[in-house]
Amino acid sequence: MDITLKLPDDIVERLQAHWKDLPRRAVESLAIESYKAGVLTSYEVQRMLGLSSRWATDEFLKKAGAYLDYTEEDLKQDIETFRRLSAR
Repeated sequence: MDITLKLPDDIVERLQAHWKDLPRRAVESLAIESYKAGVLTSYEVQRMLGLSSRWATDEFLKKAGAYLDYTEEDLKQDIETFRRLSAR
């Protein structure tokens, strides 16, 4: 799907002076905000931006201040899973 943004020319000029690839920046901003809002997963962000790996996606999101939503309960479950699997 193609999406068109209508912006005043003077604003476009100022934005392009700051970000050379304005369409890419707009897509990245949408991906970041969608991830932060819980609308998209990191995998969906990866697909949306055409990033090469999970690690590249994590790096991108970290630089944007969009950190993994990882709770203490998630950590406890991961530790229990690790213990269970390593006991085999």
